[in-house]
Amino acid sequence: MSVSWPVQDAKARFSALLDTCLAEGPQTITRRGTATAVLVSLADWRKTHPEATLKDLLLAQEARHELDLPDRRDYQSRPVGGW
Repeated sequence: MSVSWPVQDAKARFSALLDTCLAEGPQTITRRGTATAVLVSLADWRKTHPEATLKDLLLAQEARHELDLPDRRDYQSRPVGGW
């Protein structure tokens, strides 16, 4: 059962928050009464988010990163000759 921790308590008692997470499972952190984050153990995280290998990334159908390339019209050519 997840317990809600106000952000002030989570900051002040982080060790207790971490211990509770490891012993009891995911812990919810709230800000102004609204749930904003969850602290989960690394073991639980890896169950749902396995690490991808380089091979997995290269063979993936979808793009993993977008490159911001400037428009070609923004390139300035160098003068030819006349050094």
